[in-house]
Amino acid sequence: MLSWLVHIVVDTIVLLIAARMLPKVELKGWKTALVVAILIGILSFFLSWILTAILNVVTLGIFYLLGLGFITRIFAFAIIIELADKLSKGFKTHGFMPSLWLAIIIAIVGTIVDWLIL
Repeated sequence: MLSWLVHIVVDTIVLLIAARMLPKVELKGWKTALVVAILIGILSFFLSWILTAILNVVTLGIFYLLGLGFITRIFAFAIIIELADKLSKGFKTHGFMPSLWLAIIIAIVGTIVDWLIL
């Protein structure tokens, strides 16, 4: 539970910073960032595994077999960010590429946080 809360706080901060860095990501404020981070966390919990499985089937498992399974997880996370974009009012990504970059940034920072927590 504590790990999940840490990730929500870190994802909120990452969303705020990324919205300033990436020109095609719009975010109203920190409250919206917190809501979007919670939404991304919930959607990721429920949908990440099924999206990753679908992407593995579509790509014939080539990334998984090459040891690059993280690529399909990043694309699944980008799709989840797109869903969060559609479900929230104060958060907007203009196109799939900003969502993909946001997914990469959140994944890298999340991995670093996981290393620090352990």
